[in-house]
Parts: sequence; structure tokens; C-alpha cells
Amino acid sequence: MSKSTKFLLVSLPTSISPTNDHDEALTALRSAVTTDYGSVFPFSIPEFKIGTLDALVQQADDLAKLETGCEGVVSKIGDSLKAILEGDEEKIAQQKTVNDKPAEQYLKSFHWNKVKYRADKPIGELLSSLQKEVTSIDNQVREKHNSYNQVKTNLAQLQRRQTGNLSNKSLISIVDPSLIIQKSEYIETHLVAVPKTLTKDFLKTYETISPMVVPRSAYEVALDDEFALYTVTTFKKHGQEFTHKCREHKWTPRDFKYQEGGREEERKEIEKVEKEERKVWGEALRLGRTAWGEAVMAWVHVLALRVFVETVLRYGLPLQFVCGLVRTTGKLVKKARASLDVSYSYLGGNAFGRDKKGRVTKDDSATSADMQAAGHVGDGGEYSAYVCYEFEIQ
Repeated sequence: MSKSTKFLLVSLPTSISPTNDHDEALTALRSAVTTDYGSVFPFSIPEFKIGTLDALVQQADDLAKLETGCEGVVSKIGDSLKAILEGDEEKIAQQKTVNDKPAEQYLKSFHWNKVKYRADKPIGELLSSLQKEVTSIDNQVREKHNSYNQVKTNLAQLQRRQTGNLSNKSLISIVDPSLIIQKSEYIETHLVAVPKTLTKDFLKTYETISPMVVPRSAYEVALDDEFALYTVTTFKKHGQEFTHKCREHKWTPRDFKYQEGGREEERKEIEKVEKEERKVWGEALRLGRTAWGEAVMAWVHVLALRVFVETVLRYGLPLQFVCGLVRTTGKLVKKARASLDVSYSYLGGNAFGRDKKGRVTKDDSATSADMQAAGHVGDGGEYSAYVCYEFEIQ
């Protein structure tokens, strides 16, 4: 789906057509938007069980919050997919499907899922069910993504130990065990990574930075572009002091304990973590793909419920309304809404008027405040004469 695609969910009373006919009302909606500003598709919403007016007002508020939550979850799953696929937009787009079809196609052919969300249940129960589902999806994706990040971090650390410099890489394949004093009661060998710019200073002073350093014991083990690795022998009783003084001089003491078969163990550990990383990557990708589709489905069902509740509050009973999905763009969405305002501002009563040139104007004072208090406010806190919700799925 193009990043510039925007959608409007619009609900209007069928009285906008002279015959009060549903299909004619949809045609009128199409004419109001015009093909210059967008395309209109029928959006089917079933009739739900309606409770008290107080309950509907509360549900309108709860649905507004839940819709914001759904949008946030869809966005977070999208970020997770982006991280897993390293920002490859083409591959990311391939994963973002709803029931194995593009999200836009799902929207255009939307039908309420009566098996998953039974339309004969009270609105409050449906709202609660959708809330639990979205929370569950969010938790599952977050947990799996955290697991993947942990494994990825572990692998990166192991790989860095193979490819880093002498101050941080593994020394198993570098240090000859014969250079390390291993079974002495009194003396021990230290490994020190010294920046190449400090090697002269190191060789000049290492014998005197702490007591009982064995004279002329420094031996260059290895050299890379940044560091030189030396062994130095000291008496054990002053080993900690020597290590501390090395750090003060910006020389890096390296921990090293020789183990028989250490190289093979290290290789096996890397292979094991690489295999685990590939496994968890695949699991995170599959879950992200499934979860994104499920989160979008839940979001659209919440939008449908929100439109229904607002339609009842706005137009009253008996329910006679038409709902349309307007597909437009970021550049044209304001013009599409302005065109709808021109055609249906009369539904807002005193909230809308016209200036001397006949253009629609809004009374943003007392009327808008009253409507906001009653919950009849569109997205962005702006009162609309008709039910209209703007959204985009990225």
C-alpha cells in the first residue's frame, strides 16, 4: 500500500437521497466526494445490540481510546518487521497482508467477522473481546521480538570476539598456552593489550608501575592495526595492583584461562548461537506477519463499531444509514472532506453556516463546545456535521 494512501470512513443518513434508499444514498456520497478527490466503496456494518444512551456515550469514548491503541500496535508490529528485515521495504510490504491479501483489498471487501465477533453480542462485550485480542497480539510480538534481540545480541558479541581487535577479541586462537604460567604457587602471567601509540611508554614503565613485576618479562604475543598484546609476569600477591595500574595507564588487561579443546568449544558455541538466531528470526518473522494482519483486522472492526455507535448517537433511531470507505491521498484528503462539508454541512444544524460567497463555515464557539461535551467530535478534536473517521494503514 502506498504511504500516501489515506482512508475516510463516512456514515450518513439515507435521507441524503430523495427516496431514502440505501443504494441511492451511496451514489450521492460518491457524487459528493467526486472522482477528483477519491474513490468510494460500500462498507458493510451490521446492526448491533443497542444499550442505553449513557452506555453508548461511554462506549464511544472507550472505542476512541481502543482505536488509538490498535493503531499503535499495528505501528509497533510494522517497526518489528522493519527491524527483522533490516529495512528492506519490498520485503516488508510482502509481509504486510491481511488474510493473505493486501490491506487495501481487505478494506474494500470488508465484511464483519460474525464467527469471531458475534454481532448478536452486546457492544460492551465486543469491545472487551477486541481489547483483549489486541493486548494479546501486542504482548506476543513484543516477547518474541525481545527474544530475537537477545539472541541477536549474543551472536553479535560472539562474532565481535572473533573479529574485534586485541583489546576485546577472543584470545583462544592467538595465545600459545606455553606462554602462560599455569601451575605456580607464587607467580602468574598477565596479558595486556596496549594501544600501539603507547607501546614505548609501556615497555619503559611496566616494570615499575607495581611491586614485584618480573624484569624483562614483557613479551609481544600478537599485533594488529590498533593494539599490541604482551605477556607480563608478576608475583601473585601484587597481581591485582598491577592490573589496576594497567588500567590507569590505559592499557587493557585481558582475562585468559587456557582450556583444553577451547578452540573447538568456541567454534561450536558460535555455530549453536547462529542456528538459534536463524530459528528465532524465522519465528519472529512468521509471528510478525500473522500478528500484523490480525491487528489490522481488529483495528478495522473497532473502526466499524466506532462508526456504528457514533451513527446511533448522531442520527438516532430508527437506524437508516449508509457507510462508505473513501480512498484518497494525503494531498487530497482535505479537499475530499471539504467537498463532503459542502454537501452535508446542513446535517450539523447551527454548527455550520455559509459566508457571503456561499462557502461553508463552522461555528467553533458554543455549538462546537456542546458537541464536544456530548462526544460528537471527529478526529483531531474538530466537529464534523457527519460521522467521519480518517486513518491510514502503513
